[in-house]
Amino acid sequence: MVERVAIIGAGPAGCALACMLTERGIQTTVFDNDKTPSLLVGESLVPAVIPILRRLGIEDRVAAISHVKRGAALRHGNGNRVDFEFRTFGKDYPDYSYNIPRPGFDRLIRARAGELGVRFVNHKARVEKVDNNADRELVLSSDSLAAAGYPPHSPPELLVDATGRSRLFSRKLGISARRGPRNDIAHFAHFRNFVADSALPGQVVLSVLRCGWSWQIPLSDSLTSVGVVLDKHAAQHYGDSAAERIESVIDDNPMLQLAGSGRERVSEVMTYSNYQLISNQAYGKGWILLGDALGFVDPMLSPGVFMALESAAVMDEFVFSTANNNFATGAHAYYDHMLDWHDAWSKLIAYFYDGRLLSMGAMRNHIRQHAGPFSISRYAEPIVSRALSQLVSGVKTRSRLAQGVLHHSCNHLIKDPEVPQQNRIRSNLIETECSIRSYATNRLRAK
Repeated sequence: MVERVAIIGAGPAGCALACMLTERGIQTTVFDNDKTPSLLVGESLVPAVIPILRRLGIEDRVAAISHVKRGAALRHGNGNRVDFEFRTFGKDYPDYSYNIPRPGFDRLIRARAGELGVRFVNHKARVEKVDNNADRELVLSSDSLAAAGYPPHSPPELLVDATGRSRLFSRKLGISARRGPRNDIAHFAHFRNFVADSALPGQVVLSVLRCGWSWQIPLSDSLTSVGVVLDKHAAQHYGDSAAERIESVIDDNPMLQLAGSGRERVSEVMTYSNYQLISNQAYGKGWILLGDALGFVDPMLSPGVFMALESAAVMDEFVFSTANNNFATGAHAYYDHMLDWHDAWSKLIAYFYDGRLLSMGAMRNHIRQHAGPFSISRYAEPIVSRALSQLVSGVKTRSRLAQGVLHHSCNHLIKDPEVPQQNRIRSNLIETECSIRSYATNRLRAK
């Protein structure tokens, strides 16, 4: 049984795992380099995260600084719109989640870890690769050992990489990763006087644009987080800077232009890229990967923070449970479980990019409005709607049954194969050339 663990990284995944390990009586130290940007991607949560917040004992604190979220919406410039309302699935999964101020949310989890007795070390930890050691492939550097007060002869038994996209251990060990098929970049900022177009309280709205897509997340204090996701090459045609690009994309798309006609940007514009990645190895002698250091998925449908916290809960169960005395066996089960999660989210998100999710939702709306009382589709619609709600909420994203309902519904209810093509995300320059040329012409006329 591991008795001393060092976690490198004090984000949500690292601090959540530290809370869980401390409750097991495992001596846990978290290295925190105390560098948190003013804005972080991952400002919206899915209902599946609520049981973890309750386990950590912080849901009330999160609620106090957040905006209640009741669902999500997909919409297209062609007029199609689908609203997904969260539902209660048993006593553990409520019909809501939260839109959060990420830095404040991260501080809450860190504070909770401190209350439970987790020891934090304000130090940028370094690791070194070692050879010919039966127990370890990586060790803390001498200065990091000293900063944490570890005697040289008594280092922590296990190192956990919670450094996020920095992927400290993978870079040190030369571990490769599988990247997603897209080549996107996102720019986002906070705005005042930007209408989120939510049909439900706190509803996150995802808009299919002429090129790429956008999110609008209603936050507390009358703020809206607005992000635009573009192919990297297409993004260059909207301006040279992140600030110019986000404003250009908003002005180039009627849905966003109308909603943001009176907008005032009140934050810097942040940029994120590399939206889908998973490491080809998750653990080794004396080390293991956690959260984004293991892998991350496209932000569409807001799975990021949930996946970070879920990875902590799964690692705690499979690796540190008193019922599991073999590290390699538990770590392998943990990796398999997280691979299944990544695969499930990736499959669902693919339905968004190729247009099927929006098309399926539009068909659901059509059935509700026009199907006769004895139509077979009228009886199928509640089953399809429940499966869609379960999938997007994170509650049943891994469910083979819910996945099967979506798959077969798309095959049998979408009669016209051209419909998904009309609703899909367009990203290459050939498809967006007309849109970009139109925007440039309008800007010249305005001048």
